[in-house]
Amino acid sequence: MFERIMGMFDTVANEGHGSIALVFVIGILFGGIIQYSRVDKFEKIAGFAMLRDTVVPKMLFLAVGVASIGLYFMIEAGWAHYHIKPILLGGLIIGGVIFGVSMAIFGKCPGTGPVSIAEGRIDVLVGAIGGLLGGLVFTLFYEPVFKTIMGPDLGKSVLTGGAGDYGSVTILVFGIALVAVSMLIPLRQEFDEADLNRLG
Repeated sequence: MFERIMGMFDTVANEGHGSIALVFVIGILFGGIIQYSRVDKFEKIAGFAMLRDTVVPKMLFLAVGVASIGLYFMIEAGWAHYHIKPILLGGLIIGGVIFGVSMAIFGKCPGTGPVSIAEGRIDVLVGAIGGLLGGLVFTLFYEPVFKTIMGPDLGKSVLTGGAGDYGSVTILVFGIALVAVSMLIPLRQEFDEADLNRLG
């Protein structure tokens, strides 16, 4: 286990697109943005699910739009790369259901969960341990059990796959449209613990 963790650091260091220190700084910035926007709070996720709080969808549309444009042109310039995963319908459907149920129970996603753990949320830590154990079971029994459930490999697909020479235009239109949607969604917020403490 320790060797695999160290191997993860080696992989990051040998990618050629940034040092471990840079990744660490990006992680701090990510955590700072999450805490500033307070999207790691249960009230935000629950409010999003009930369409009473729009902070999460506004942030998601903005992040995906900006990241789509930035990542595409960074890859075109040779500054970054990504690994496209194949479409496995069984895995996507079952994984999506598990993901949704988990978010409904904890009010967290894999990105905001570690932030809450760092803030001292024991309940989220329990959920994270359960997730790690689930991942271990999935890995150990992938061949005899889960491989069949995942379904056939339908290949890899990207948004610009059928765009030909208009890939950059397609990404620009897509990204700008998502950013516009994030701005058009009216801001609505549910009170969370910090708000209630200030009111008290």
